[in-house]
Amino acid sequence: MRQIDVHRLSDESRFNSFHGLVLFWCALIIVFDGYDLAVMGIALPSIMKDMNVDPTSAGFMVSAALFGMMFGAITLGTLADRIGRRRTIAICIALFSVFTAAAGLAKDPITFSVVRFLAGLGIGGVMPNVIAHMTEFAPRKIRSIMVTLMFSGYSVGSILAALLGKGLIETYGWQSVFLAAGAPVLLIPIILKSMPESMPYLLAKGRTSELKGIASRLDPSYIPRTDDQFMVPAADKIDSAPIRHLFTEGRGFSTIMFWIATFMCLFMVYALSSWLTRLMITAGYSLGSALSFVLALNAGAIAGAIGGGLLADRFHIKYVLICMYAVAAVSIALLGYRMSTELLYVFVALTGACTIGTQIVSSAYIGQFYPMSVKSTGIGWALGVGRSGAILAPIIIGSLVAMQLPLEKNFLAIAVPAVIAAVAMMLVNHSRSASAQHEAAARGDALPEPLQPRPASARH
Repeated sequence: MRQIDVHRLSDESRFNSFHGLVLFWCALIIVFDGYDLAVMGIALPSIMKDMNVDPTSAGFMVSAALFGMMFGAITLGTLADRIGRRRTIAICIALFSVFTAAAGLAKDPITFSVVRFLAGLGIGGVMPNVIAHMTEFAPRKIRSIMVTLMFSGYSVGSILAALLGKGLIETYGWQSVFLAAGAPVLLIPIILKSMPESMPYLLAKGRTSELKGIASRLDPSYIPRTDDQFMVPAADKIDSAPIRHLFTEGRGFSTIMFWIATFMCLFMVYALSSWLTRLMITAGYSLGSALSFVLALNAGAIAGAIGGGLLADRFHIKYVLICMYAVAAVSIALLGYRMSTELLYVFVALTGACTIGTQIVSSAYIGQFYPMSVKSTGIGWALGVGRSGAILAPIIIGSLVAMQLPLEKNFLAIAVPAVIAAVAMMLVNHSRSASAQHEAAARGDALPEPLQPRPASARH
């Protein structure tokens, strides 16, 4: 009988067409997700004018989708570890495509907010699942860069929203950019057919033939045998209480630190996504110029995500993140001060690199921190709790805008969370992570005490 560790099989695989297929689908899904999320910030000035709402009310309208994202990340992230990621991802695509399109048919703020909440369930739910999927199948040596490349689709979607937004809104009205978001629902049958299922889920369901198929695609040299027995480390086995594993084996304190860092980072991301256009218009720029800053923000995010991923694969990912948060604090604070337009574009791009880009790298780190069987749960809860920061950001910054405070104070309020996030990341105990555990096991090192398996006699 031949025993095959599916975790090691994935870790030691070399990038091939199978990895490229997983990367393609996950990145494309995130492009759609990023578009659906960014379209609100692009259309917000036009919506405010058409529906005659003030900045504070507009902040609540923006936060409707973020409430949905919070619940979606927690419930659909956890659900995936029970019913499979592939099926859960399809549900999420249906939710965010159909209800984002429905927002374009809304005639009043309440209806608009309700359908945006429902869209938010899918937007929030898909993120932890595609991150977990990419983390599971990516080779260990290039795992961070593959996750950040995938998640760069978020910024591509935001750029697409900004590029389409200017022309569509001026020609057809703000409703058109929402209606365009319904197209991805047509891809669901293809995704269900071509995207692989999570290996621990297949193992738990006894679907050995599918596991053999995935194994042969991960490692083309693998030749299936009838006596093959697939297995995962004990920590990677699926059980009925995945949430408790976020707080066992010494991971509890670090889990809370991840939640705090994610809260603060998403506060910055959604404050900028929702209000950068309006703040730049307030500073004297036209709508077209203000949308150009959104493009710069998201172009910087792509560079930050890819650059951060490359650095994270070369250096310690935790310390890369701390440095990125520090740079975010400085660059955001400087946006409120007068400078040349060219220099302002540089700082906006740097802000995108170290806020949106940092969140992408942080999600990659969270995905590596937890065992394979609870990756979706771990990422989902971090993003779900973090969404409360995303929910508060449009409301708080909207209230500050309504108070007509100096521009530099608005940006300072967005910068402070970066400092708090950096401190939280410093306090994460990397030695308790699943990636550190697997590396130590591969080297034959002793594991930290809470990670040591109990003797057989102690388990009975």
